[in-house]
Amino acid sequence: MWPQLKRLLLTRLRFRESWIIFFILGAIMMNYPFISIFNKPDRLLGIPLLYLYLQVGWVVSIFVIWLFNKANVTPNGDDSSEEEL
Repeated sequence: MWPQLKRLLLTRLRFRESWIIFFILGAIMMNYPFISIFNKPDRLLGIPLLYLYLQVGWVVSIFVIWLFNKANVTPNGDDSSEEEL
């Protein structure tokens, strides 16, 4: 089950539409409506909500970029490629 799901995910991430959708989603999430939702004096675990939102967004964007990179590097979604020295 997991290898098939991994192969399907890596194949799907190769499409240009996925890149565009994630870029637009990231741009929307870092603009006015969402920033104003989290710009409150409330705190979660002692961290202001806005800082927490920006940090989590940063980590998620790095993870998505890593997924896109992994989808482009591995041919056909296989991890069995070995590097030669």
